[in-house]
Amino acid sequence: MSENQITENQNYDENQIQVLEGLEAVRKRPGMYIGSTGPKGLHHLVYEIVDNSIDEALAGFCSEIRVDILEGNVIRVSDNGRGIPTGIHPKEGISAATVVYTILHAGGKFGGGGYKVSGGLHGVGASVVNALSEWLELTVKDGSSVHFQRFERGEYSEPLKIIGETEETGTSVMFKADGEIFEDTTYDYEVLLKRLREQAFLNAGIKIVFSDKRDEENIKSEVLHYEGGIRQFVEHIHKTKGLESLSDKVIYVSGMQGDSFAEVAMQYNDSYNEVILSFANNIHTVDGGSHETGFKNALTKVINEYGKKFNLLKDGEKLLGDDVREGLTAIISVKLTDCEFEGQTKGRLGNPEVKGFVEKMVMEKLMCYLEENPVEAKAIFEKSVAAQRAREAAKKARETARRKTAMESASLPGKLADCSEHDTEMTEIYIVEGDSAGGSAKEGRDRRYQAILPLWGKMLNVEKARIDKVYGNEKLMPVVTALGTSIGEDFDISKLRYGKIIIMADADVDGSHIRTLLLTFFFRFMKPLITNGNIYIAQPPLFKVFRGKKVRYAFSDEERDEYIAELTTENGAKPEVQRYKGLGEMDPEQLWETTMNPETRTMLKIDMEDAVKADETFTILMGDKVAPRREFIEANAKYVENLDI
Repeated sequence: MSENQITENQNYDENQIQVLEGLEAVRKRPGMYIGSTGPKGLHHLVYEIVDNSIDEALAGFCSEIRVDILEGNVIRVSDNGRGIPTGIHPKEGISAATVVYTILHAGGKFGGGGYKVSGGLHGVGASVVNALSEWLELTVKDGSSVHFQRFERGEYSEPLKIIGETEETGTSVMFKADGEIFEDTTYDYEVLLKRLREQAFLNAGIKIVFSDKRDEENIKSEVLHYEGGIRQFVEHIHKTKGLESLSDKVIYVSGMQGDSFAEVAMQYNDSYNEVILSFANNIHTVDGGSHETGFKNALTKVINEYGKKFNLLKDGEKLLGDDVREGLTAIISVKLTDCEFEGQTKGRLGNPEVKGFVEKMVMEKLMCYLEENPVEAKAIFEKSVAAQRAREAAKKARETARRKTAMESASLPGKLADCSEHDTEMTEIYIVEGDSAGGSAKEGRDRRYQAILPLWGKMLNVEKARIDKVYGNEKLMPVVTALGTSIGEDFDISKLRYGKIIIMADADVDGSHIRTLLLTFFFRFMKPLITNGNIYIAQPPLFKVFRGKKVRYAFSDEERDEYIAELTTENGAKPEVQRYKGLGEMDPEQLWETTMNPETRTMLKIDMEDAVKADETFTILMGDKVAPRREFIEANAKYVENLDI
């Protein structure tokens, strides 16, 4: 490169400053507005449009929302609300509906009196969806006329026009996500169903009709309509997970403070795990916030006060938050005129005043409820006391485990084949099903940075075990010891010995079972490993397709068929196909080549969503209830492939 070229390239003046006009900025940096261009971002488009209809319902003008996935992955969302205003906008000189769909930060939610409560506060929803769609068609009914406008990648050639007459009101939006922006434009019916069901629970009485019409012969449709609101949400969680409730009725409390509204539905069950979901203006606050803190504080105080009042607690004895929340399912929902979310993802509610409001409301009303329902109150209190005892037992088990580790000169598990490298950026541990696969993995690995821990025998069902049972468990403790982080409240990620924790199990039903067991264990007792992105699933091949020296490894039936076609000779001689029933059938070289070599292997990184799914599945499959298990197996039987019989 010449000196002149360097000077030219480094020239930085007013000509280098780009101004992205209107929606161009969204297309340039879509991740800033919808989080990603992967599946999450794609589904987010639907939520943004549905949220607008929900806001209309919250304002009291809409009772039914229809969401359809049409052929070609086109989305249509229609409601029977007032319809977006169609008059000419005083400042922009174009229809107000066009403004909403083409100008960022334009909407009826900034204090103009259009909406008191709304989830979409940034005013970017509709315009962002428009910008990231190949095309979008807007139809508005205002009680006399039908208005229509079409956009292509956020641009329009014709203004909003009247195409007919009507006595109805409402808004209908049809759009196709842009294949230039998104990696894949195929919607997942179950993902959308979960979110829409959530919205129907949170807004009692609203009716959402959701249909998947992509396959004419197999149309799926659900009517989501819950008059009981979040009470039914709690019942739904218990039914889905196959949990037995401690009482017949869901406890429900609600209250107002000025324009702010809060409601809580809660019920205890026979599990040892808490499920607390909090929402602010229908947005799931995954990281909690002031409303969740207020609820937790109030619950701990109420249960302790109840114990003191009826002399069920000794002097100086106190139940902790973890004790009173064991086996609790609770939904907290607040509706506020001005939500302060922390972070762009709106994951945490920041409003400080909400904490005091929720805390006071729950304390007053929950105490009244417990006093009026002594049988239920006694069951809740006894469950909390049992949790306290288990916590103390866990403490003793933990101390015993610590002493034992300190006494043992070689504290690492005997079956662990460690690596020589100590830098966690470089190291990885394979948790392998069975000794035979463990043997091949030990031989085939790169000893510098790959450690191998074989697991054998039946693992503990953590769904039925408190943390005190995990300590000393001969199947789980080797995993805990090898990783070095400890578990539960002692967990310390800074002591993690391996940067990647890779679960390597057979590609069959037993292997799937082990994967789910381990994932659930990590989710319950070592959750930061998942949130930090340390957990992976190895993907071993299912088939070896070979002819002479040409070898291909296939990870699916489709891939196998492709390789068979590729390696079939001109005279029709087909290659040989070897089906791997388990990892133990592979020799060390094959295992290294297909599953362990960083340059050629395929791995699945586990995120929180995967862990939650595993946990739900596990609860159904390993719980005591037969009916949910049967329903799950019947629903999923068609997906079972490569079943070893």
